[in-house]
Amino acid sequence: MQNRINLNTPSCGDEHDSTAIAYETARNAIIDIVSMHSLKEQERLSLWQALDRVLAEDIVAQVNVPPYNNSAMDGYALCSDDIPKQGTNELKVIGTSFAGHPYIGVCGKCECIRIMTGGLIPEGCDTVIPQEFIEIINDFSIRIDERTRQGENVRLTGEDIYLGQNVLTHGKRITAADLGLIASLGIEHVSVLRRLRIAFFSTGDELRAVGEDLEPGQIHDSNRYTLFGMLSHQFCEITDLGVVADDVIALRNTLRMAAKQHDVLISSGGVSVGEADYVRQVLSELGDIVFWKVAMKPGRPLTFGRINQAWFFGLPGNPVAVMVSFYQFVQPALQCLAGEIARSPLILQAVTHSVLKKRAGRTEFQRGILSQGADGSLSVCETGEQGSGILLSMSRANCFIVLSAEQTRVEAGSTVSVQTFADWL
Repeated sequence: MQNRINLNTPSCGDEHDSTAIAYETARNAIIDIVSMHSLKEQERLSLWQALDRVLAEDIVAQVNVPPYNNSAMDGYALCSDDIPKQGTNELKVIGTSFAGHPYIGVCGKCECIRIMTGGLIPEGCDTVIPQEFIEIINDFSIRIDERTRQGENVRLTGEDIYLGQNVLTHGKRITAADLGLIASLGIEHVSVLRRLRIAFFSTGDELRAVGEDLEPGQIHDSNRYTLFGMLSHQFCEITDLGVVADDVIALRNTLRMAAKQHDVLISSGGVSVGEADYVRQVLSELGDIVFWKVAMKPGRPLTFGRINQAWFFGLPGNPVAVMVSFYQFVQPALQCLAGEIARSPLILQAVTHSVLKKRAGRTEFQRGILSQGADGSLSVCETGEQGSGILLSMSRANCFIVLSAEQTRVEAGSTVSVQTFADWL
């Protein structure tokens, strides 16, 4: 990669910035680039350790599931030839087949087996009549009618999974359901990709730790807590590097050392064009910059590049812009780097109750509250002021209202696109 910056380009506060690349272009560029550098290192884990890890191999069934024909309900197993075309028929009960305790023997003509859910279907039987459909004559005889058809209430061998079937593909993040699925195949250990190693930090002389008293011009650092929370959902190894001062040497040392030990570096603040914004300068010295501004709001000043083998994301300093940038760019990149099959965010359509205002030429992510009516229809309203420093509105929101670059004012009652926060998690 080559440096792609021009220090004389417009400010991130300008009304129009022709050097900022489109949101879709930036997202696609990041995914295309990092997808070629996903993790390859593997480790072998027991199923007890494999939850939320990414499969490094396909899981192929070495057995049938279920491994034998079994009953789908409590009732009586019999041969369908004994089911009357009309009227009733009497059958002799010759044994029982419970789950784990099968009937050993052959069921003959006008005979049946008392069977429980999961019980092995005895030889000579092909159908199970539910116990609600039978009339008990005595302990050894029942009466049946014509309501049941051949093969009903029987789970066949391999009906769920057949021998040789590819049931899970490498790149799949293992869920609770996947654990049960793998266990049902008798597999005890799986190969997974190692976890991503990610370091994050904030920049700014004005930042103070939570619990410290504030002097004039100082604020508490909230972005590291936000980043910690979002990264905790990414199933990676994370390192908090704290707050780095607005100092070129301190920033250079931090990036150089962290790049040696991590796959991804994430900073917040210091990526604009202020006199104390050194991130782009240091990144251009130590590595490569792919781009540093995106035509979106909030989050225009976004730096993406690389230092040796570590990918770098320089996020804006405003709290809401940090979250928007992370969800739109960093999270899909982490999925690709982790070897996971990348997925696009779920986009829903909802009717807005708010008038939405924006300028043409940039994609906007406005904070909204999505709700569902009694008739199932979706509606959304803004959370209030949309400034990129108003974190309270982000806390109240449960979705982004996504307004495309060409949109401007959107009237109440219009249909808009939304991304739910639940989908990000």
